[in-house]
Amino acid sequence: MLIAPISTVNDFVDGINRVLNSYKPSAKLTLIQLAWLRTVIIGIIVTEKFCWAVFERRSLGNSKANALRWMFYRAKISWHLLLQASVCHIIKSYSVDAGVLAIDDSDKKRSKITSRIPNAHKIKDKTTGGYMNGQEMLFMVLITDCVTIPIDFCFYTPDPELSKWRKVNKQLKKQGVPAKDRPARPKPNDSYPSKQTLAAKMVKDFTRTFPEVRVKATLADALYGTQKFMDEVSSTTQSQVISQLRCNQLVRCRGKWINVTDYFKRYPGIESTLAIRGKPDEKVTMYGCRIHVKAHGKKRFVIALKYEGESDYRYLVASDLSWRYIDIARAYTLRWLIEVFIQDWKAYGGWNKLAKQQGEEGSTRGVTLSLLCDHLLLLHPEQVVLLKNNKPGLPAGCVVERLKSEALINTVTQIVNSDDPQEVLEEFSKALKEVLPRRDSAKHMAGLDLGRLEPTPSLAAKNDTQHKIASLA
Repeated sequence: MLIAPISTVNDFVDGINRVLNSYKPSAKLTLIQLAWLRTVIIGIIVTEKFCWAVFERRSLGNSKANALRWMFYRAKISWHLLLQASVCHIIKSYSVDAGVLAIDDSDKKRSKITSRIPNAHKIKDKTTGGYMNGQEMLFMVLITDCVTIPIDFCFYTPDPELSKWRKVNKQLKKQGVPAKDRPARPKPNDSYPSKQTLAAKMVKDFTRTFPEVRVKATLADALYGTQKFMDEVSSTTQSQVISQLRCNQLVRCRGKWINVTDYFKRYPGIESTLAIRGKPDEKVTMYGCRIHVKAHGKKRFVIALKYEGESDYRYLVASDLSWRYIDIARAYTLRWLIEVFIQDWKAYGGWNKLAKQQGEEGSTRGVTLSLLCDHLLLLHPEQVVLLKNNKPGLPAGCVVERLKSEALINTVTQIVNSDDPQEVLEEFSKALKEVLPRRDSAKHMAGLDLGRLEPTPSLAAKNDTQHKIASLA
């Protein structure tokens, strides 16, 4: 596959530029910046990597790695408006006026020593159960009745003082040291906001930037099921916030505090059906009630939910008590869509596979460009026709294959339509061979010394003598 002009990419970038011009005329991209942005987006889509050297090879040397890198770091582009303009372009294209926000986090594994890559720290490796050095990101998507749009992202860095305290506190707790004799928890540091704080800020930024889009609900996993987060987001959006409670959370029952697990043992769920993301109903065991949650200091709608085949309940918690519990449970099933987005983004967005751009700008701008590629997949003509006619959309992989095919077809078309196709083909073949990388293989020993691979006569005779002595003994 080669990097060649694609009409879909051209239309997408032009649409973003029109929005930028409407925001702020000085933020409008220049012709050189537009050409650069088209090249990078096509490069990410075709190669599924974020690497300047790969882009140069795939463009047959027409786009130099140093020039692409210079534009990335030095060009005066309104990066803070670029992703926002792309989101606005999609919202207008699909006439979105309402939706559900979903928040989740993901990680990017890095090498053990990352002095020039920001926000890298020790994190839990979910695949192995151990630990690794990497970056953590929070993502927010807008789920509508037509399309799911990635809206915003941010990097998370834990407070080093808080991390040290947790480590010491855990050790002392194991030793049986009472809480009063252990060091006090350090005060929050504004330089290292928590994930809940970052997520609440993303929600606030979205409601301020897109007031025309009504947020019907906000979904997040158990990490965000805190009183502060739920109240702050509910106040910002004036809508429902749904998360999860841990099984050891205390709730009030007949004047006493008991954990939520024991509470629902007294009031077990009943078998019913639940529509999962609009698909046919599935059998579930479910029960919900409005009860006082101690950690939240107020009443919440708490739902015990267990799917068929599961042995343990999960406990959903909602801020708005006026909803039916069946509607809360059904809405929370939409949170799975952000998991699908993250999987697609990691597979086809390029940044997660090969991204060594350094500094805060390298990481932030790299993810921004990667998300623009995901937006491009939503505006592919075939995808738009399907979604607007309430038909199942194409998976990200299918759209990527179509764009790769279009890039290849455009390359061949340019050769065929030239004045001298044979000459252009020969030049094309020559350029293709020149950009193909040449590396020395470590598998073969050609040109290297294998060493002396034969016995030494004197040592062989000595060995025979020792064998004869041993046999006589």
